[in-house]
Amino acid sequence: MTADVVDLHERFGLFSTFWSPTLVARLNDHEVTLVRVKGGFVWRTHEDTDELFLVFEGRLTIQLRDRYVILGSGQLFVVPRGVEHCPRADEEVKALLLEPAGVVTTGDVGGDLTAAVEAI
Repeated sequence: MTADVVDLHERFGLFSTFWSPTLVARLNDHEVTLVRVKGGFVWRTHEDTDELFLVFEGRLTIQLRDRYVILGSGQLFVVPRGVEHCPRADEEVKALLLEPAGVVTTGDVGGDLTAAVEAI
């Protein structure tokens, strides 16, 4: 990956698959990914890392066992390590994620929605 300016509008235009993170940059040992979200995901936990969600466009709900966190465009939330969570969106959301390289998208659950990070 080269040290170029990343145009997020352009990058979001290069893919349309939901729940499939797309690598756009690396920051030390972390990956910056873009994801399109619609519908519900799976309840999962990342025992060893926090997970940052930054909403680029739309309205994202991050369900926690004790509350819901609702994010609009330009808002972010960090899910602390070990906290069970489930993102969902009634309408399409474009979001940026930041987490260590190699983190499994479905955390400790696995299953059909597990997706490898693809570079674009």
